Amino acid sequence: MATAKKITIHDVALAAGVSVSTVSLVLSGKGRISTATGERVNAAIEELGFVRNRQASALRGGQSGVIGLIVRDLSAPFYAELTAGLTEALEAQGRMVFLLHGGKDGEQLAQRFSLLLNQGVDGVVIAGAAGSSDDLRRMAEEKAIPVIFASRASYLDDVDTVRPDNMQAAQLLTEHLIRNGHQRIAWLGGQSSSLTRAERVGGYCATLLKFGLPFHSDWVLECTSSQKQAAEAITALLRHNPTISAVVCYNETIAMGHGLVCSKQGGKAGKAESIVTLSNRFRWRHLPMRHQPHLMIYLLPGPARQRGNLVSHLRIA
Repeated sequence: MATAKKITIHDVALAAGVSVSTVSLVLSGKGRISTATGERVNAAIEELGFVRNRQASALRGGQSGVIGLIVRDLSAPFYAELTAGLTEALEAQGRMVFLLHGGKDGEQLAQRFSLLLNQGVDGVVIAGAAGSSDDLRRMAEEKAIPVIFASRASYLDDVDTVRPDNMQAAQLLTEHLIRNGHQRIAWLGGQSSSLTRAERVGGYCATLLKFGLPFHSDWVLECTSSQKQAAEAITALLRHNPTISAVVCYNETIAMGHGLVCSKQGGKAGKAESIVTLSNRFRWRHLPMRHQPHLMIYLLPGPARQRGNLVSHLRIA
């Protein structure tokens, strides 16, 4: 069986009626090429089915066209949306994403980060993975590769970060509950080592104080992003504090865990009637629970896909 002839840059140049160097300039996006010439070259590329050899381009021009992305949890809706947004934007720029799962362990993150650096990526985006920002920055500086943190807060002022205003988000959620008549409001979710959680809890506390409401430290609970753990934590809290009427949750997974346990128990675990949280799949809205119509879950949007798009326009290469 005959093997199909591999299309080369010389074939493209011949078909477009230009020099090989002109085709190279069009591919790299460099040089002063007229619109008509660029269109002619791109038409020849499309017609011939030319596939650019990115490894060879990296050797010649120092860039691979590949951006590394390390994601903490690929199964979480937030990270799935962020990945989709970043991938869409980079592909529109003619670049590719090298995706790795970072996990929740700092050592695993460092290993994956080192792998990307050794693969010759043009830059690395870290989305929520655990680990030391300072250590990762030093590793990247040694190879002169830019790093951007997406979604998580960083203790370092000189590390590029794209993330929401966590304090303001928590303030909006808490104020929404207060203006709807709630005065005994708890917090559920996140871990004490998280700066993102610290910012959100800070917004929650500041809003309680702003409206003259008491802050109870034992009403601020830690738990991982697990519906099961959230359900267990909120059940215990409401059993001992049945007058709590609303809960601000760290994220939508925790909120749904809370909602499910309240729905199953028909309110027997306490009288919490409203839950608020940041969401990446829903717009600001309320969701009545089917088996407990008085229980309302309010979702404040956190546009992860748009954040992924924004990251693509920063200095990652």
